Amino acid sequence: MEEKYHITDSEWEIMRVVWANDEVTSNFVFEVLGEKMNWKRTTVKTLLNRLLERKILKKREIGNKYLYSTEYTEKEVAQIYILGTFKKICDTKVGKMIACVIENSELSFDDLEIILKAVEVKKESAVSKVLCKCLKGQCNCEKNGHLHI
Repeated sequence: MEEKYHITDSEWEIMRVVWANDEVTSNFVFEVLGEKMNWKRTTVKTLLNRLLERKILKKREIGNKYLYSTEYTEKEVAQIYILGTFKKICDTKVGKMIACVIENSELSFDDLEIILKAVEVKKESAVSKVLCKCLKGQCNCEKNGHLHI
């Protein structure tokens, strides 16, 4: 399932246009992104077709036009992508990476309230020490006092 959601940077640009507008034509996508991305119309159509092949997008025909849409929300796809990224690093480093994301993101007071509430809920199931689940030789946790399980 996660492989289906592997979206390149260029495909993310296309998806953002779809998510913002529900249904789009290739011409509309080109009007929005063509200049910014320095793309030709054929590039837009190629990217749309890649997303169709992976069933991230669907299309329907109206007259001589195709309308592209998706049943997946930006939040769903981004969440799978982000959590998949965290699964690729050592568990002992996830907390520091989350802190890094917070430090390097522009956040509103409402965003910070959401984060603080999530932290409060997480405290109920927190552990005293996160164990490393990496294979020996895959990370340097032992140098930092962590043990491999």
